[in-house]
Amino acid sequence: MESLLPIVVQIITGIIGGQAVGAVLKQAAMTQLPKILSGAIGGVAGGALLNSLMGAGIDPAAVADAVGGMGSSLNIPNIVGGAGGGAILTAIVGAVMGAMKK
Repeated sequence: MESLLPIVVQIITGIIGGQAVGAVLKQAAMTQLPKILSGAIGGVAGGALLNSLMGAGIDPAAVADAVGGMGSSLNIPNIVGGAGGGAILTAIVGAVMGAMKK
């Protein structure tokens, strides 16, 4: 369960980031399915990338004590990386879909 929770956090924050970008990019006219899928995939990728870059600088034990057991999955790289990755991949998919419609 401890290894699955960070992925769930990255998927959820990626979907949130993807939905935010999808709302801004109205010209792409994306349906919900591409926004959800690209947000989730981008969230996991962005969270993993940011986690590997910043992982050494965060003490998971200190965060776990502060949050109450879920701290290792509710850290900055998982949340920010997930939202950023989901937003970036959704923007790319939206741009490609918009270009294909022309």
